[in-house]
Amino acid sequence: MRRPLVAAQPLATRAPAKVNLTLHVLGRRPDGYHELESLVAFAGTGDDLSLEPGALSLSVSGPTANAAGGEADNLVLKAARALARRVPGLRTGAFHLTKRLPVAAGLGGGSADAAAALRLLARLNGLALDGPAILSAASDTGADVPVCLESRARMMAGAGEVLGPPLRLPPLFAVLANPGVPVATAAVFQALGRGEGGTASPHRAIAPALDRPRLVAVVAGGRNDLETAAIALAPAIGEALALMRETQGCRVARMSGSGATVFGVFDDRDAAAAAAGAIRRARPQWWIKPTRLR
Repeated sequence: MRRPLVAAQPLATRAPAKVNLTLHVLGRRPDGYHELESLVAFAGTGDDLSLEPGALSLSVSGPTANAAGGEADNLVLKAARALARRVPGLRTGAFHLTKRLPVAAGLGGGSADAAAALRLLARLNGLALDGPAILSAASDTGADVPVCLESRARMMAGAGEVLGPPLRLPPLFAVLANPGVPVATAAVFQALGRGEGGTASPHRAIAPALDRPRLVAVVAGGRNDLETAAIALAPAIGEALALMRETQGCRVARMSGSGATVFGVFDDRDAAAAAAGAIRRARPQWWIKPTRLR
């Protein structure tokens, strides 16, 4: 049953960057997908999406708009059309995407944008965000879209379709650094070359309540099993990791997703800001953002 739209609510939302604090690849399944376990958090930086009711369309602006591709490739429209197939008479409209995140960067930018579109359409049509139509459309749009619907930290497993309960993690002060080299996820998994079956140890369990030092320890004890394969395809990722590890106060440095963005974890906002400044001075052409992960 649909709930009426509350007119006072603005039809606009943030699409925060998704960061894989850990990413364990347990093996390849018979269906060709890889079995994953990943602790996912979301950053304070991201894209912005608005919706004006009317005919379905999409316009894109912002610092990374040129790299976002044409309308046919954009997951915002793919998500809207997937939901329209499931909800007869769905009200849609003109989306405007302000693109700030780098593309093909391991930050789930396209998936976050698609999830933002589904949130706005749910609000416009009075649909429950956890309803079957929204969840099915999210899964149909992309493996990372379901975890981006609520943009809350949680464990993600399977090929991305198995979501654990939301986790109340303490904020982590971090720096995101992207060397400007797009990396195709499919190419990274192909370079990984791992066969069927479990070939890596499973993820450590996440306690219900962790303070920041224990959370940092959990993250430090994890890994990203795609790092070596991604670095072989894009050596700049290794350079970014090395620069991040050399910054003062860096507790953990790791690649997010399939790259090429890397993140570093720091004790406080000032340390993260100082590290971001140091990397920006060394590589002024890179995309660098101090942020909080939660």
